[in-house]
Amino acid sequence: MLAFPIELVVAFLVLIVLMTGIRVAQEYERGVVFRLGRYRDTRGPGLYWILPLGLDRSVTVDLRTRTISAEQQETITRDSVTVKINAVLWYRTEDAAKSVIAVRDSQAAVYQLALTSLRNIIGQHDLDEMLQHRDKINDLLMQSIAKSATAWGLQVERFEMKDAELPVAMQEVMAMQAQAIREKRARLIKAEAEFEASLKLSAAAAQIATNPAALELRRFQMISEVGAENNSTTVIMVPSEFSQAARTLSDYLKEHEQKPTT
Repeated sequence: MLAFPIELVVAFLVLIVLMTGIRVAQEYERGVVFRLGRYRDTRGPGLYWILPLGLDRSVTVDLRTRTISAEQQETITRDSVTVKINAVLWYRTEDAAKSVIAVRDSQAAVYQLALTSLRNIIGQHDLDEMLQHRDKINDLLMQSIAKSATAWGLQVERFEMKDAELPVAMQEVMAMQAQAIREKRARLIKAEAEFEASLKLSAAAAQIATNPAALELRRFQMISEVGAENNSTTVIMVPSEFSQAARTLSDYLKEHEQKPTT
């Protein structure tokens, strides 16, 4: 049998024990080291060594951005409308030591904080504000959890509403309101167009009245247009002098009727 010196055996065992303290942290990881239960320092990325035999303990923390899709929350707006909200949270670990020491489960803590803040912020605003000013709501959501998250060593990058589900009755009411607004806008546009057309027609009539020949030309143009569209239409021409004579006779009769009889 081969006999190894006791010193070589002891050295080999010590080397194995020392190698058990080797740790490797990826570029996106940090190792939070505790020595005998007390925080020592934060190490990484790369290769680092801790005391073996349980004297040192390393907790690996991922620094990459995490995405959490918040479960649908049913809440009531300030104007007493029940809505169901979906939101998405993006955050990352900024201080690895705080995320381990200050809170037991940082992911669960920030998730529950996000749900609570979502219900609170929505409850402080009307439905119209929530739908029309989503950027403002998103900023308030982010600000509401940023301070608490920072105390836990976390940085909230974005917190936004993803979808808002309204009751069917409210959707019908909003559709009716939108339809009424569109009808109002269409009627206003039509009224403005008719008003402008009446001004143009009035100006055209005044212009034609100064020149009877223009009225005859307009009449001939209208006859040609009617003939082109409806070939079977019969058009009877009445000279404009007849209408003028009738108007003059009517005025003459009105004047004589108004004169007192002697």
